[in-house]
Parts: sequence; C-alpha cells; structure tokens
Amino acid sequence: MPGQDREVKFCFLAQPTDANFGGKVHGGFVMKWIDQAGYACAVAWSGKYCVTVAVGGIRFVHPILIGDMVTVHCQLIYTGNTSMHFSVDVIARRLETGEETLTTHCVIVMVATDEAGKPSPVPTWEPQSDDDKALAAYAQKLMELDKNIALEIARYRDAAHVPSPE
Repeated sequence: MPGQDREVKFCFLAQPTDANFGGKVHGGFVMKWIDQAGYACAVAWSGKYCVTVAVGGIRFVHPILIGDMVTVHCQLIYTGNTSMHFSVDVIARRLETGEETLTTHCVIVMVATDEAGKPSPVPTWEPQSDDDKALAAYAQKLMELDKNIALEIARYRDAAHVPSPE
C-alpha cells in the first residue's frame, strides 16, 4: 500500500561472477544492487513505476569479498512532490567470523512516473523520530550541495564551450 513501506533490505551472497580483475566485487555490481533496492523501495512507497534521477555521494569504503553475505539497506529519508530520496548502505558480513563492515554508502533519488512517463506525485513522508529528522536534514543538505555542483558544471561547460546534454 503506497505511503507505508519506507525501507527494504536485500540479502544475498557475493558470487564469483560478481568479481572484478582484482578478485573483489566489481563496483558496477554494487551500483546495480543500489539501483535495484532504490527502485523496490520507491515503488513500494509511491505505488508507481519509478526511475532513477541521481545517485549522490557514492563512496566505496571497503571491498566486498566473494562469499560475503551482502545486505543492501535502503531507507526513505525525504520526499518532494514527485521525488523520493533514499539513504543506501551496503554491508558485507564475513560468514566465518560474523564481522560486518560498511562497504558503500550513497543517497539515491527516484522519481515516480505516470502511464505517460511524466513525473507523478508521491505520498509525503514526515520524519517523526530524531533519527528521521537528522536523515531528512542530511537529504536537504545533499540537495543544496547538488545545486552547487550543477552550477559548477554549467560554468565549466560555458568556459570550455562544451555543449549541454539535451
């Protein structure tokens, strides 16, 4: 039911087919998992088909090893009119020792769409707890930083005479 489920967790084993040339899980696979978790959470919240519009602040802070139990935790932290911001943490657990390590963190922004593919309103989420309020403030701070980055990119394109993407 829309407006009710604000988080998802995916749990699975890192497979040998996920490895890069260095023998660790490839960052592209991690990004795919983040996108899938964001999609699942966004559709659960909005009740509509959703698309990814941004992934901000992605940091690969620790490698994931083949055989690790991977948990991708995605949680709604902010809603706009048609957009939803989610905090995503990827955690690896060594099954032999039980040691858990944060491997990746980011915020993913999804937009709900209607049948014509146009942005569509989403249920509003209001933070209740102090933790939720801190997460919402974090999302708003990242939105402000993103605006500054967009301005810098535009300045660079103008100075270097690089055409804007259409």
